This record gives sequence, C-alpha cells and structure tokens, in this order.
Amino acid sequence: MVEVRGLIEYNQTIRRQYFEALSKIPWNELIKDKGVSFGSIRNVFVHTLNAVSHWLEFLQGEPRYQRKGFDDYHSIKDLENYLQEVEQHMHIYLCSLTPAMLQTEYEVTVGEHHENTDVTAEDILVHIFEEEVHHRGELIALLWQMGVEPPPVGWKQL
Repeated sequence: MVEVRGLIEYNQTIRRQYFEALSKIPWNELIKDKGVSFGSIRNVFVHTLNAVSHWLEFLQGEPRYQRKGFDDYHSIKDLENYLQEVEQHMHIYLCSLTPAMLQTEYEVTVGEHHENTDVTAEDILVHIFEEEVHHRGELIALLWQMGVEPPPVGWKQL
C-alpha cells in the first residue's frame, strides 16, 4: 500500500522535472494567457505551490501569510526561489510527520455553501497530491500545444 508520504515525495520529484522543462521555455510564453484555469503556465505553476504552502501552514497551525500575486513573479528565478521555499517547508513537515499526526482531525470549511467538514491530516495531504496532479494535466496539455514534450509522469517511471 502506498503511503501518503510517498505520493507527496513523488509530486515533489515530478514538480522539479516540470520546473526544469519550464525553465527552457521563453518567459514571455510562460506568462501568456492560455485560457486555462489560472491563465498562464506561470500562474498554474504558482497556484500549485500556493496550494501546497497554504495547506502546510494550515496543518502546522502557522499564520497564513498574504501570498504574492502571480504578476509578482517576474522571472524563472523568482519561480525557482518560491519552489525551493515550498519544497523546504514540505521537507521539514514530512521529517516530523508521525502516524499519529496523520490521524489528527481538523475542521475545514469547504464548497460553495461554506460547509464545515472534519478531515484528517492524511486527507489534506491526499488533497495536496490530487490538486497538483489535476493542474499537472493542464501543464501537460499546454506543453504539447507548444510542441514541447513534457517530462514523464508515470508512478515509479511506469
């Protein structure tokens, strides 16, 4: 059985490969509105990092800070700095994670009707995984449209 830690670590490995692929694309292409969920490739990538960061702060009881806007990322180096920050934050969290912590319950507000629901830390980590996979699909399609072969994404290189 796959542990959620393995899913998160998989995402981190693949995210880094996607960053490397994106770093070879001209910046003006990364910021061009492509009509997807968050407009541009840069924005989709930043959104996935924001989601990871948001939920890590939530799980650790840290105050959630005001995130930069998409347009505050002016270069691939800005994206890399944010990527490293989020990866470091996740690494620290995963190193401290125990089986008991996975079962810690939280109440969150979800959906358009703002309903409260109870979830575990493990549920939130699975959500982080799923959210990123969802948006990675967008990046794959956008890269294909640009004639760029995306990095392989198969679990365990399948």
